[in-house]
Amino acid sequence: MYPEISNPLDYHAALYIRLSKEDETEGPSQSVTNQQSLLKAFARQHRLSVYGTYIDDGFSGTSFDRPGFQRMIADIEAKKVNMVITKDLSRLGRDYIMTGHYMERYFPEKGVRYISLLDGIDTGVESSANDITPFRAIMNDMYAKDISKKIKSVKRDKQRKGQFIGGKPVYGYKMHPTEKNKIVIDEEAAFVVRRIFGMALEGVSCRQIAVRLNEEHIPTPAVYAGLPRGTKGAYRGQWSSERISEMLKNETYIGHMVQGRTVKISYKSKKCRAQPPENWVVVKHTHEALIEEDAFRKVQLLIGSRKHTRSRTYDFLLKGLIFCRECGYPMAVMNRPNAAGEERLFFVCRTYQRFTKAGVCTCHSIKEQTVTEAVIAKVKEVCQAFLCPDRLQPIAAAAVEKARKADGGEAEIQSLQSKIENLSANLDQVYMDRLGGLLSGADFDRICKRVRTDRAALEERLKQLEAQKEKPVSAEDLARKLVRQYLSSACASRELLVSLIERVELTDDKQIIIHFRFREPEAVSQGNRLQ
Repeated sequence: MYPEISNPLDYHAALYIRLSKEDETEGPSQSVTNQQSLLKAFARQHRLSVYGTYIDDGFSGTSFDRPGFQRMIADIEAKKVNMVITKDLSRLGRDYIMTGHYMERYFPEKGVRYISLLDGIDTGVESSANDITPFRAIMNDMYAKDISKKIKSVKRDKQRKGQFIGGKPVYGYKMHPTEKNKIVIDEEAAFVVRRIFGMALEGVSCRQIAVRLNEEHIPTPAVYAGLPRGTKGAYRGQWSSERISEMLKNETYIGHMVQGRTVKISYKSKKCRAQPPENWVVVKHTHEALIEEDAFRKVQLLIGSRKHTRSRTYDFLLKGLIFCRECGYPMAVMNRPNAAGEERLFFVCRTYQRFTKAGVCTCHSIKEQTVTEAVIAKVKEVCQAFLCPDRLQPIAAAAVEKARKADGGEAEIQSLQSKIENLSANLDQVYMDRLGGLLSGADFDRICKRVRTDRAALEERLKQLEAQKEKPVSAEDLARKLVRQYLSSACASRELLVSLIERVELTDDKQIIIHFRFREPEAVSQGNRLQ
């Protein structure tokens, strides 16, 4: 029994229709035509004014990111629609959480009356059918989950049989013109793939291969396939070393079907999670090879031999803080010898380094030491405005006095004397072991050298403490010395720099722009740009 509507002139109805592939298994009664005729007949019978019909054909109910549904929501927001009618609750959605959100919160807040014809649900009247709506939503969700498991099982079975189930074959292949789930060589793209492997066999690096392809304006795999090229940026539409490396490692080119690289997080989400290689589904000799297996293996050896160069990193004080002002990407660091043959670190723009011929950015080359010294000088200037030596002096003096009261140096002198005596006794024992034949000459020399070095360091420290005891330094002088050391060395601390600086930008004309994490004092705020 369909719901009755006593005041039809008060409503502007939206007829919502949805059909997905899993719904087609329920029979023709779920078709778009069937749903549309049923909803229109209901609207005519109750003299409802239909504002629009919203259709999502081929969209799963587990997601509400559907064009027709979103268009209906926009009309609800614009107050053009205040009634939504569907054939049953599963047409609205199969995610019980989001379905409950729209029925229990969104529609009531927007003053929208929702009617599900076959379920007898009508939020405009009090009904027992409305009370069991959450349970219906859960059952619809469970149905979607069960269908998802079955589809996933079928796809996994096809993968194990070596059948291609992806949307687009890997670059260099295309779908077979007559046979389903089979790929064949695409000669136009295969020429580029063979050339890439040929250059790799000649010892050309992945980055140099990408540079050559970009210079010749050869379309990337995404451009060639007509796929969306992602977000705008410096690398958009450009070959990259990462893309080349991925292609050179892909066993699809030697006739093996490689699938299952990613899996969906959930049947309710479109996001995928990358899988480790041991979880990939690899079936050998399923299609014609584009690259000979021997050549492919040689390329893998060449790539592996260069791993140590790619993994090499350099430690420097401003690591992770340096960016290109023009393109916004982090700066790369390179080790170059100067005129005297001494190795020096240089910053260069990573975008320019990877796409030199594309003219996307410029080199920005500058010595790492120059940038570091300029940044430290600026930080010192800023810190001087906050830290006054006269204010630090009493704090340091109090700390020195407290340390002297706690220890006085006498305990350390006694400890050093005891350690020196123990080391001397150890030397005597080692000598006796050598005489008794328990130690070889080499071991004796090694142990003696280490013990004597440790004893000499302790004796030097003992001399310093005894000298201080005879001529003690005043607490005031020691405190002044500590303040000077702190002010001169604190600004070169990486921990302090990371805490103070958000990022450092290098411009094309080699200016250094520092972005602090705080507002600078007026006296030094004009000094942000350093030559």
